[in-house]
Amino acid sequence: MRWTIKAKPEQRQIEELAHALKVDRLVAELLLQRGITNYKEAKKFFRPQLSDLHDPFLMKDMDIAVARIEQAIKNNENILVFGDYDVDGTTAVALMSSYLLSFYPNVATYIPDRYEEGYGVSYKGIDFAEDNGFSLIIALDCGVKAIDKVAYAKEKHVDFIICDHHRPGKDLPNAVAVLDPKREDCQYPYDELCGCGVGFKLIQALGSHRGETIDDLVYYLDLVATAIGADIVPITGENRTLAFYGLKVINQQPRIGFKAIIDQVKKESLTITDVVFIIAPRINAAGRMKHGQHAVNLLTETNMDQARIFAAEIEKFNTDRRGLDQEITQEALVQIAENKEQERFTSVVYKETWHKGVIGIVASRLTETYYRPTLVFTKSGDKLAASARSVKGFDVYNALESCSDCIEQFGGHKYAAGLTLLEEQFEAFKSQFEKVVKETIEPQLLTPEITVDTKITLQDITPKLMRILKQFAPFGPGNMAPVFMSENLIDTGYAKGVGQDGAHLKVQVIQGNSQKIGGIGFNLGDKLSLVTGKKPFDAVFSIDENEWQGNISLQLKLKDIK
Repeated sequence: MRWTIKAKPEQRQIEELAHALKVDRLVAELLLQRGITNYKEAKKFFRPQLSDLHDPFLMKDMDIAVARIEQAIKNNENILVFGDYDVDGTTAVALMSSYLLSFYPNVATYIPDRYEEGYGVSYKGIDFAEDNGFSLIIALDCGVKAIDKVAYAKEKHVDFIICDHHRPGKDLPNAVAVLDPKREDCQYPYDELCGCGVGFKLIQALGSHRGETIDDLVYYLDLVATAIGADIVPITGENRTLAFYGLKVINQQPRIGFKAIIDQVKKESLTITDVVFIIAPRINAAGRMKHGQHAVNLLTETNMDQARIFAAEIEKFNTDRRGLDQEITQEALVQIAENKEQERFTSVVYKETWHKGVIGIVASRLTETYYRPTLVFTKSGDKLAASARSVKGFDVYNALESCSDCIEQFGGHKYAAGLTLLEEQFEAFKSQFEKVVKETIEPQLLTPEITVDTKITLQDITPKLMRILKQFAPFGPGNMAPVFMSENLIDTGYAKGVGQDGAHLKVQVIQGNSQKIGGIGFNLGDKLSLVTGKKPFDAVFSIDENEWQGNISLQLKLKDIK
């Protein structure tokens, strides 16, 4: 692990902000590191308001999209809401379809089959629209690169409105409207929305024409918050406001589908981390193991008994998914070892029988073992399909673009992407991808990095500090939970390995004359010898609350020790 300590803001700035906000210098320093320099910005950070959300009509083509939907309603047209099979896509479809159905009946949903149709807009979906009399498709979380498919739909007199957040290609599809804040000609003030977030901006615009205010649409923000967490978009700016209020909905008035999931896992209050690790994998499991429509059915269900049946099905999908991803990860690790590829700059593995639904998870698992850009391939029809994952600081999308002569189709983000290629292209692609990464990646990016906000002493850790840190939430990219470093800690003799085979490290430490404080380091059991025998050590950690038998105490959540 590399420990990188963030640059300390100027002392004068720290003093001024601490005085203006009447907070400790430590809190002022943490805020300055997040770009918050004055009282007004701090108020917006700690107390996000729905009024902070931008006018949806600032987004290019929004007025055209609203006009086309209103025309469809006036003409009694059938509208098909189409979305990808992952969390962002299925939540977006649930959001858009349930909103439209609240005042207009001629609306249906379509999620492509991951195996038969693959990612994004599909010819089969367009044929379904034509065969069933749909003259307008609203595509969510996909479509910005579907030039040929939108042209195919136009020949069949089916119009498209695209709500996407992926990077567009050189040309845009010939759709009625293309809503994507990453369009170069779009002046929307915030370009990090997820697909469901772009969908929400569209219903916000539609609602304004129907006399609705943002308060009338808060109900839908549980879906947006879930997509924000699952799609790993920055929790800054508008996303922070959407996630903040979405979490409130999840915890206070969750939709029936979410309640059915939450009741199963018996969690009283969910953070954005809980949404990412509890709700999102279950929604994703439907598209991975069976069909994404199961997730949409759960998220739009209004009868609790039926929702419980759907949630139980999805729970089984998730259990099956966990077993499969563990099995395939093990096979992939064996393949890397057998091919003697442990020292490469990339991991590229392939087996035609691997389950397409879990290759993205397997790619993430492999980066935990070999910290480098990773692709996991499987057979999909007459082609190979892959999920790509990257490491912090390296743009895998750009690397794939440099290999585009070997690729049939690709799309995605800086850190995660998907692609297809012909089987005979595999070896050439594998060599080229290794070459591109080797020539462009900075060597230090191949060592996992822990970014430390600042050094503190154990004396700084107080219940008051914890209360303020909680208000920094929701956490995520762009606003990670604060990470601290403390030096010369000494274990009081309590240190031990806990969990299966002592995988985790439990300590109780002091620093000079400080009070004792407990700590837990998951998967740090192998560092036990560093802390025994009263040897001083340095630690990187976040601050956490530990609840035991009704008592709550502060503890260090250890990330690494040296």
